[in-house]
Parts: sequence; structure tokens; C-alpha cells
Amino acid sequence: MKSRYDVIVVGAGPAGSITAKTAAEKGLDVLLIEKRQEIGDPVRCAEGVGKEFLKNHVEIDKQWICADLKGSRIYAPDGTMIEMAEEIAGGEVGYVLERKIFDRFLAENAAKAGAEVRVKTRATGLIIEDGFVRGAKLMHLGEEFEVRADIVIGADGVESKIGRWAGIDTCLKPIDIETCAQYLVAGLDIDQEFCQFYIGNEIAPGGYIWIFPKGEGKANVGVGILGNKTGKFKSRPIDHLNNFIEKHMPEGKILEMVLGGVPVSGSIEKTSGNGLMLVGDAARQSDPITGGGILNAMDAGKIAGEAAFEAISAGDVSEEKLEELYEKRWREGLGHEIDMSLIVKNCFIKLDDEELNSLAHSLKCIKFERMRLFDLLQALFKANKKLLWDLRVLFKDVMKYNL
Repeated sequence: MKSRYDVIVVGAGPAGSITAKTAAEKGLDVLLIEKRQEIGDPVRCAEGVGKEFLKNHVEIDKQWICADLKGSRIYAPDGTMIEMAEEIAGGEVGYVLERKIFDRFLAENAAKAGAEVRVKTRATGLIIEDGFVRGAKLMHLGEEFEVRADIVIGADGVESKIGRWAGIDTCLKPIDIETCAQYLVAGLDIDQEFCQFYIGNEIAPGGYIWIFPKGEGKANVGVGILGNKTGKFKSRPIDHLNNFIEKHMPEGKILEMVLGGVPVSGSIEKTSGNGLMLVGDAARQSDPITGGGILNAMDAGKIAGEAAFEAISAGDVSEEKLEELYEKRWREGLGHEIDMSLIVKNCFIKLDDEELNSLAHSLKCIKFERMRLFDLLQALFKANKKLLWDLRVLFKDVMKYNL
């Protein structure tokens, strides 16, 4: 490991690998580190992504595609089912990935672009001088290093320490995080062309249960519960998941289990500092409604990699410069979508099961493949007039863009 690079990227998930690849392709000397010994393992997501969005970043390879979905089915508390085609089902519906292969593929692309990739390497602190981040303190196989860089980029997930060490408030309140549990289940007789979502305050308070097919009778089956709901309902996510498995798929065989948290807070107040940027879950760039963050992370990573090149080329890695090149850019597009999703999330977590059933009844006969977002909102408003007020900002936004 050298003592100096242009850029250090901490975390080799989709955000970090795309950041490193983009910066390396621009000619920067990049170090990409991952604290675990295997990139992509353990898997900490349902692994669903939208097809067209993914094609913006990579050429599709069947090696890391487990399922090709047609759409999603959403089940209300009373069992009412709404079916949505892939095109409007959301950014998590399209392909179901094999993240263990996909994440390694992205890291390999970063390496091919010229980035140096180091696994089993963790950041233990930042080098801060005169108010600027000048590098990072690293540990690799028990040996400590001080590695300098013009810019350090934190892509170290929901538990990120990089931002906190730089003085950015990355704390999450219970209402801002979904606590999650997921099984990989085999031996299932399910439709492999549709993902399924189950909502309701009894089945998953403030969140939902998901089933994402993975081919050959397997599926990711998981639950997310809003952090401030766990105490109120006196139960853990794993308990809700076990109850669901016992009721709906008693024949299933559990092969793997993963536990974790997903930020649903909307983005943090700032994602850049002097010599520093944050991307992906470290910047809270996941969707506040679904918790999905793969594509948002990749979008933000590309912007961050480009911003690093432009800032270093200009000889200015100040907070002001990085705000201009990175923060402003991602907030104008991706950030706006996150803000709108946060409004919807905060509205829907207030609804009780009776109101959720009412909304489902109003939508169950609609042909969604012909529906714009504007039409969907109108149908929801007819079922629950209070939504018109709670979602008034979103409604105005839809009217503005005529979606």
C-alpha cells in the first residue's frame, strides 16, 4: 500500500465501487478499501433493482441476475391484492441480483479502470490538518498505516464513521431507520416473475414484508419495521418474519439469515466537507419509502467520482468547491426524488390498517400499465381525502412536471 493517493474510497459496495471506477477512469490514483474479507458478503438487501436504471451504469450480465421480474404484487392487511407492472412498480422491481457476484463485478470494474482494491482493510480514523481531511488512518491485517489523499470519500454504509469523524452529524433517530431481518428461503412454490409486498401495522409496523424471487424455488423473504414502532408493538423484526414464514410458507427451508438497518430518513444535512464526500447509505441516499438504495448509490457514486476529478484538477478540494461539484448536483436530481419520497413515507406511516385497506380497495381494479403518477394520486385522494392535504407538496410537484 502506498503512502499517498489522489482519492481514498472507504467501502466497496455499489456506491464505493462506482465512485472509484469513475475517478480512476478520469486518471486519478484511487485506493478502494473494504473492511470485510469478501466484497458483497454478507448480503444486506433484498437485491431488487430497476432494469433501465441499472443499464445506465453497467452492461447486463446474466451471471449476476437471479430473476427477471414482470412486476410486483402488493397485499393490504385484509389480503386485497394490487398488481403493478414493472415499469411503474418502483426502482426496486426489475431484476433480482446475486449481490455476492454483482458487488464483486463492480469492484473488478473499478480495478480494471486503475483503482487499487484492498479487502480486509478498515479505516480507523481520519488525518485532519488545518480543518481539511488530508487522508485516513488504516489497518490492514493488523498493521497500521497513515495514507494521505486529496479527498477521502465515505461509502461505508448506514453505520458510517467517516462523516462523523469529519464532524458531520450522521445520527439517526428511531423513526429514521428500518430495522430489518431477511432469510434466503428454498423449497418455495411461488411465482418467480413477481415480487410481493405485504403491508399492515400488525404484520410489519411502519414497514413491510417482502418476497423477492431468486429462481429455482428460492426467494429473499424479509421484513423491515420502523425503529420507533418496535417498542410500541413489543416485538422484534425477526419475530414478525418468523410468524409470516410459519403462516405463508411452512414448507420453506431457511438457508441464510441477515440482520441490519436501512436509513429511511431522507438525506443528511450535508454530504461534503473540506477534502471529504459521503455517498450511498453513508449519505442517507436510500429511498425513504422502500429503503432501496443500490441505484441511488450508483448514481451518487458517479457524480462523486466526477466531482473528485474536477476538484483535484482545479487544485481546490474545499467544502465550497465540493458542494458546487457534488452536493448541488446530486441534490438537484436524486435529492429531489428522495425529498418527495420522504413526504410520502411520513404520510403513509400514519395510516391504520383500515385506511390502508380502503386505499387498496380503491386501486384494485385499476389498469396500472396505463396510469401516470398523477392518475394514481387522484385515485388515492378519492379514497382518502386527508391524503390531498398531507401530500399537497407532492401533488403540486406532479402538476408542475405533468407526470
